[in-house]
Amino acid sequence: MSPEEANKYQRLIKNRPHVVILGAGATMAAIPDGDNNGKKSSVMNGFIEALGMTEILKGIKLKTSSNNLEDIYSELHGRPECDAIRGELDRKIREYFSGLEIPSQPNIYDLLLLALRKKDLVATFNWDPLLLQAYQRACKLTKDLPDMAFLHGNVLVGYCRNHKWGGILTASCRECGEPFHPAPLLYPVAHKDYAADPYIKDSWNAVRNKLKRAYLVTVFGYSAPKTDSEAIALMKEAWGAVEERTLEDFEFIDIRDEEALIESWQEFVHSHHYQVHRDFFSSSLAQHPRRTTVELFDRTMECMFTEALRKFVPGMSWDEVNVLTRKLINEEEELPADAFLVTPPA
Repeated sequence: MSPEEANKYQRLIKNRPHVVILGAGATMAAIPDGDNNGKKSSVMNGFIEALGMTEILKGIKLKTSSNNLEDIYSELHGRPECDAIRGELDRKIREYFSGLEIPSQPNIYDLLLLALRKKDLVATFNWDPLLLQAYQRACKLTKDLPDMAFLHGNVLVGYCRNHKWGGILTASCRECGEPFHPAPLLYPVAHKDYAADPYIKDSWNAVRNKLKRAYLVTVFGYSAPKTDSEAIALMKEAWGAVEERTLEDFEFIDIRDEEALIESWQEFVHSHHYQVHRDFFSSSLAQHPRRTTVELFDRTMECMFTEALRKFVPGMSWDEVNVLTRKLINEEEELPADAFLVTPPA
């Protein structure tokens, strides 16, 4: 390979997407003490009880002994006499999550978005509005932010039913001027149809397109539940055979046991090509913001000893976040078109 070909190869690899997949655990980590008003979120286990919705199910004799929303909703979905109760549960879930407000200080979701670039994608299974609220704040610092895909819908997302426009629920279609309609919330039933709604379908198409080209994938607080087999199948189809993913890396931000975690993702991870972190600030997103794929290439392909010299840390002020982000963006904007970024030497 000539020097010119080597440079082109390095530039192409470093500019491949970083895909981040968010589950309920990510929102739990983002607001461990509650949102700006002290309201909590919850994972699927104990969801109804944790968010004070047990009254809705009063008088209903459930066959399942599980306290997992996936199992409870799946049973209600299969019992026509429970349609009204299921409708009330739908309404309460949308009402509760619509009221969540991101804390005023820099949040994990703010930092996550600022750690990525337009080439990247954040795909979330969460209904809460915190990621979109963070996006609105991040836009004030830079427009070079990742795409977002809401795989189960979102309480703050709306779209036009007649044209290919979507965005914040309070906005309107750029083409016809009509107010956006709420995106559906796709609930955890055993057999989801990700193609039934055009907005959900487009979100999944975005994920599949990015996953096919991804160099790095971060899974943050998503358990890959067996009840969501269709979601896993769609991602697997896009990712392809593990044997053909010998350069790529997976990264997990999760509090679960590593062995169990990797077992649930074994169809995606090639050999030892993964890292497990217990918290966001240990991940590549915080350690190497806006340089995640650059650092991965330099460390694994160039055999560089890399060190996190420009990173996000807990307790940063907005001024500190802005200063660091601006330095990184200036470096990107000053880069010649035929050049590539390099991790600063330790």
